[in-house]
Amino acid sequence: MEKKGLFSSINVISVVIPVVVAILLGIRTKLDLGSWTQNLPFVNAIINSTTAVLLILGLVLIKNRNISAHKLVMSAAFGLGGSFLVFYVIYHISNPSTPYGGQGLIRYFYYFNLITHIGASLVVLPFVLRAYYYGWNRMDDKHRKVVKIAYPIWLYVSVTGVLAYIMISPYYSF
Repeated sequence: MEKKGLFSSINVISVVIPVVVAILLGIRTKLDLGSWTQNLPFVNAIINSTTAVLLILGLVLIKNRNISAHKLVMSAAFGLGGSFLVFYVIYHISNPSTPYGGQGLIRYFYYFNLITHIGASLVVLPFVLRAYYYGWNRMDDKHRKVVKIAYPIWLYVSVTGVLAYIMISPYYSF
């Protein structure tokens, strides 16, 4: 049995998180949290890489009907998503934006990758939250339905996040 309030909360969280992040990113005055924050894009690239690997591993595990290992792996991916968000905000409230310096066709590819990455990251959150809830509570039919949407988008976000980092990292000026 679904709890109506829980899904209302998921909807609210799915709107509030991007709005709060956008507000925090819009703050012009950067906080001085120390030079350690300059390493956070690299940390987030590792988080995104690890998340992508865990998502693929989670798929393999569930195809092999190893539900307990699947839950563990997907919980780790879910936790990494939360860590990514925290580190992303910390980085952007304490460091200036880095303009992309590439020229020619690669520039178009970078911005296409970045824009679709950001767009997909905004869209995927309510699906991931529902998938996690359904899966954890063994509502398998509902879990399968929402995962058909959540999984490819989440994997796309993870991979394109790494690509965005690789492409912009030469232009960081620390």
